[in-house]
Amino acid sequence: QVQLVESGGGLVQPGGSLRLSCVPSRTIFSFHGMAWYRQAPGKQRDLVAAITVGGSTNIADSVKGRFTISRDNAKNTVYLQMNSLKPEDTAVYYCTARATAGSGYDYWGRGTQVTVSS
Repeated sequence: QVQLVESGGGLVQPGGSLRLSCVPSRTIFSFHGMAWYRQAPGKQRDLVAAITVGGSTNIADSVKGRFTISRDNAKNTVYLQMNSLKPEDTAVYYCTARATAGSGYDYWGRGTQVTVSS
């Protein structure tokens, strides 16, 4: 059973920054890719950013230029750096991973709440 543990969420003022962390229960290189999704109340869960085992990244247009996804191989951790936060970034952020290029995101964390408010 794969577990993904997110941390780093919280309350931040507009324009502020947060860094989310995701630590899986096995090496990040055992997955084809990992990603961050978010879900605001009453809305669908949307992709925010993704990173492949080869290091390629994909960032949603809504956060491009403000959010970056990265990983620390030694710490077996994937990060989501969020800068210039806006109230509309408020959501539960989920870490997810997929085993192969052809599979969906099979493994999900429990999520971490990010609230952007003054």
